[in-house]
Amino acid sequence: MKDLISIIDVKKHVGETVKIGAWVADKSGKGKLQFLQLRDGTAFFQAVVFKPNMIEKYGEEIGVAKFDAIKHLSQETSVYVTGIVKEDARSKFGYELDVTDLEVIGASQDYPITPKEHGVEFLLDNRHLWLRSKRQMAIMQIRNAIIYASYDFFAKNGFIKFDSPILSGNAAENTTELFETDYFGNPAFLSQSGQLYLEAGAMALGRVFDFGPVFRAEKSKTRRHLTEFWMMDAEYPFVTHDESLDIQEAYVKALLQGVLDNAAYALETLERDTSLLQKYIDTPFMRVSYDDAIDLLQVHEHDEDTDYEHVEHGDDFGSPHETWLSNFYGVPTFVINYPASFKAFYMRPVPGNPERVLCADLLAPEGYGEIIGGSERETDYDLLLQKIADFGLNPADYEWYLELRKFGSVPHAGFGLGLERMVTFAAGTEHIREAIPFPRMINRIKP
Repeated sequence: MKDLISIIDVKKHVGETVKIGAWVADKSGKGKLQFLQLRDGTAFFQAVVFKPNMIEKYGEEIGVAKFDAIKHLSQETSVYVTGIVKEDARSKFGYELDVTDLEVIGASQDYPITPKEHGVEFLLDNRHLWLRSKRQMAIMQIRNAIIYASYDFFAKNGFIKFDSPILSGNAAENTTELFETDYFGNPAFLSQSGQLYLEAGAMALGRVFDFGPVFRAEKSKTRRHLTEFWMMDAEYPFVTHDESLDIQEAYVKALLQGVLDNAAYALETLERDTSLLQKYIDTPFMRVSYDDAIDLLQVHEHDEDTDYEHVEHGDDFGSPHETWLSNFYGVPTFVINYPASFKAFYMRPVPGNPERVLCADLLAPEGYGEIIGGSERETDYDLLLQKIADFGLNPADYEWYLELRKFGSVPHAGFGLGLERMVTFAAGTEHIREAIPFPRMINRIKP
């Protein structure tokens, strides 16, 4: 018999005796049979224990004792299980294990998350254990597939990984959303985005990206927002706004393909409609201007199936507007050229129309909202300096950023993708808090 194997690999060992390290997620049975639901982080599957087989192998006394011990295993007990892999057409997984031996590694008593229904708040308070469930395991596997696909895409397209600082001396977006901390007597802030630093990297290295945690100091309990999340930012020189949209579309399609290729079991566990994901890969994304989107929303605002409020040109969209727009087109949709009045200071105005900026939000269909925000950046020193002042920011805090426009400025653009929103979209799940390993563990810290 070979060394330990993973559950996901049992298909390679049909008819063989294997040994697996796992946890008992659930258990049932009666009489001479016990059914163990085992998990090891790669997959769940069933192991079957037949009492006569245990007696035949170990003799009456030891065989009965082993079977009785298995019968009384508690939820989340860790075990080494040895058995013969068999195909099982009745199982979604397709295989099961006929147990020939079982060794307890670590006992488990009074595990708080039982197979019964629990409220989401209770589960979030026990997030460190909820991660063990079949659904949460699948979501984390999809998250991993998206991260892997991100690195693969950027490596294939000539990007360099360029890490931005977590502590920053200035805001990248809205100053009201900053977490402030003391940095040896000076104020510092948890990063909202790595974008400003990536612009410096792009002027030095060409195509660059970063991937790390970012923070927004806004209380929210919506299914789309987190105070701490992971952001992938990319920046590239000598690229126009339209060319940037091409890169963003290719990137999102690569992420969806990566999930289909590397997380098929997780998608099946979540019962995700993979034909929809394939449709998004195969179909060109829509591109609609902000003003055309407003016109469209106004035309349809009294339709029977709409539930969004009236919007005027110059208003920002709410979640119902984004949902309706992306569902109207049925594919991920870029809304481009928003009003400058509610977009970031660094965005370049649309030529000939200073009230609009060269930017885009990518809206995911099925109600998942914005997954990417991007823009072409302002390259003119004087115009950028004026915008910083207009936003009420201190130009001294952005001196280094302004200098990028003094020494060989070039057209450049970039975007940021929220990892958790992308995971939620790809997985087809309802709440963004499921897409991050520990969304609220700060609640467990006692003063």
